[in-house]
Amino acid sequence: MAKRTLPILKQLLHRQHPPVSTPSRSVTYMPRPGDGAPRTVTLIPGDGIGPLVTGAVEQVMEAMHAPIYFEKFEVHGDMKAIPPEVVDSIRKNKVCLKGGLNTPMGGGVSSLNVQLRKELDLYASLVNCFNLPGLPTRHENVDIVVIRENTEGEYAGLEHEVVPGVVESLKVITKFCSERIAKYAFEYAYLNNRKTVTAVHKANIMKLADGLFLESCREIASKYPSIKYNEIIVDNCCMQLVSKPEQFDVMVTPNLYGNLVANTAAGIAGGTGVMPGGNVGADHAVFEQGASAGNVGKQKFVERKTANPVALLLSSAMMLRHLQFPSFADRLENSVKRVILEGKYRTKDLGGNSTTQEVVDAVIAKLE
Repeated sequence: MAKRTLPILKQLLHRQHPPVSTPSRSVTYMPRPGDGAPRTVTLIPGDGIGPLVTGAVEQVMEAMHAPIYFEKFEVHGDMKAIPPEVVDSIRKNKVCLKGGLNTPMGGGVSSLNVQLRKELDLYASLVNCFNLPGLPTRHENVDIVVIRENTEGEYAGLEHEVVPGVVESLKVITKFCSERIAKYAFEYAYLNNRKTVTAVHKANIMKLADGLFLESCREIASKYPSIKYNEIIVDNCCMQLVSKPEQFDVMVTPNLYGNLVANTAAGIAGGTGVMPGGNVGADHAVFEQGASAGNVGKQKFVERKTANPVALLLSSAMMLRHLQFPSFADRLENSVKRVILEGKYRTKDLGGNSTTQEVVDAVIAKLE
């Protein structure tokens, strides 16, 4: 009996089953499935504290044997443009981790941060502002995701001098970009079990530009009946943020408002030094400190090596999820949260006196 059944069992084991098709969704900061293979990531240390905090990420990734390899490039804010080889590297690798790039004030020098977003069409900026256990703040239960349109609005940089002493700056809002960012926000909310999306605007004054943005958000909202949709004027939004931030969930904004709202929310939830974020497009993603991404820190932090690496470490966890390495992302996030909760190793902005390296060593010690 056993001899007769053995060939049948072999046939069953080796029979080819047709592939099972599963529905797919496309819009979060982790749009594509990964196969678990090691990935190359473009690394831009940047200016100021950038090399310190990106160096911290490199150490932690090596300590936990994360399956990623860095392709490092020197880029600085005083350059006229992002070097072509850097853009080519990001196009090839699809993912980049970067420190802050300094943007000179005035003088007609274009921001390399904005250049990179436009060059790669990184249309969505995502900043997650939340309370970290053990870090005291004025408000509790804050967990806000600010999703900001990244390619147009006031940041389009369309300025010119009409006559001496008169400068005209154009704010461009298009239906295509407004619908695209609204869809990203609602899809993010749907896939991440968020309940509410709030559109931030100034349509009471800018009736055509912000009116178009609101109209686009309303059209997309109608396709997501399970998600509550609200609208709020930007000045009232700022007041509500500092008085009752826990009322907000996902916020979708045009370019300039999003920058202001994200930094305000970050300050409420614990400071820009602990808030992760990234800039995402259809094909590429650049992860960096969530709020004040262009802030390269004070020179004394560089000299004393006391920059806070937490924001970029948490952004790196977002990057690991984007690359479909969720277990590594969880390990990194949990170790950072344990260090914050313990309270022994904190940089000055969090009320401590630790150096960057001491925080990194503590995070590595907490890895499981």
